[in-house]
Amino acid sequence: MKNNVDQWSSKLSFILAAAGSAIGLGAIWKFPYVAGTSGGGVFFLIFILFTVLVGLPLLIGEFIIGRSTQKDAIQSYKQIAPNTGWRFVGRLGVVTCFILLTFYSVVGGWILIYIGIGLTGGLTGLTEVQYGELFGQTITNPFLVLASQLIFLLITAFIVAKGVSNGIEKASKIMMPALFLIFLFLIIRSVTLDGAMEGIEFFLYPDFSKVTSEAILFAMGQSFFALSVGVSVMVTYSSYLSKKENLPQSALAIVILNLIVALLAGLAIFPAVFSFGLKPDAGPVLLFNVLPTVFNQMPFGILFLIAFLVLFLFATLTSAFSMLELIVAPLAKGDSKKKSMYSWIITIVIFICGIPAALSFGVLSEVTIFNLSIFDASDFLVSNILMPLGALLISIFVPLKLSKQQLMDELTQGSSIGKKLFTIWFILLKYVAPVAIILVFLDVLGFLEFLK
Repeated sequence: MKNNVDQWSSKLSFILAAAGSAIGLGAIWKFPYVAGTSGGGVFFLIFILFTVLVGLPLLIGEFIIGRSTQKDAIQSYKQIAPNTGWRFVGRLGVVTCFILLTFYSVVGGWILIYIGIGLTGGLTGLTEVQYGELFGQTITNPFLVLASQLIFLLITAFIVAKGVSNGIEKASKIMMPALFLIFLFLIIRSVTLDGAMEGIEFFLYPDFSKVTSEAILFAMGQSFFALSVGVSVMVTYSSYLSKKENLPQSALAIVILNLIVALLAGLAIFPAVFSFGLKPDAGPVLLFNVLPTVFNQMPFGILFLIAFLVLFLFATLTSAFSMLELIVAPLAKGDSKKKSMYSWIITIVIFICGIPAALSFGVLSEVTIFNLSIFDASDFLVSNILMPLGALLISIFVPLKLSKQQLMDELTQGSSIGKKLFTIWFILLKYVAPVAIILVFLDVLGFLEFLK
């Protein structure tokens, strides 16, 4: 059955929704702390290269799969390659998004908690040490983290069950530009702090002596995580796209927006980190410790902080919408009643399976997998194994199962891409992407041995 229940009303709506899927925790929360633990400037440079040379071709590839079939992630692969095992790629995406939501929703819950604390005045006038203590107390409170995780997931289920196109489209046109504006205010304050230049240099100056195999691995994983590629989310989103839209242009717009947000996040975080004498390799807590400290130095800072947290929540939710949509769409097959039912059922299962990740900083902090907490192990599995594996299979699938003429026809619908650009994209997708992914995969095997 052709899934045309949720058609994007315009190219801008699609770009903002897809960018909302990509610009969530990956760009705003995860990028700064991964960059901080992986060399700063050199990591950012490697991340840009992976995003442009590997992520962008893969993103266009996923767009082609989804729009050409107008079906969900699993059915898309089945239609293009019937009676084969390629539908496994869509199923892998479903499993990956399921695992991703089990720990992604934990951070979404943290944001909800901080909004509540901010509205009650609990984020005003604290020192950076006190903010760190507050965060530690928050994430180790089992009732608080589980309740907030459940609320975050229920909000996600409510929107997906109703259909996301109208709500997300209207909100995206307001919230995403507002997010950029608040980022700019934050950056202006951050870069004018004493000692800020050291943080700017750390983030923008590539020190090649800090290049490690782990940094390269994490940069590739981050580029996939930040663009939502490798899990077929963009296959699902592009299946709701008109044949008239310009796929290369839309993909490039999403990549540029993503890189800009990563740049803004780094400029907002790292100058403040160095100014307050904090460590850039603080890990996942970086955003929750540093941002309140910076906002606290600004006039009406608490208002800016709460506004930013609300917008950060929106960006996080739009990513969660796309993940849950990917999981639910193959089950609902375009039936709105089934979609509503499965949205709630899947959400409850995700919550139950996400309990260990939510408690991994508190009562389950002693439980480790390869010397990683449950939360960090889930993150590593998704970002550095499952997403790259999905991306590798997609980079093989598209040029193998679709002829050059089919690909050219799909790309030229709504665009005027020339043969030279098409050839460059095809080479990057067919040869550069899989080779890069395989090389990093070989390295990750060694890294896993190191963790043991």
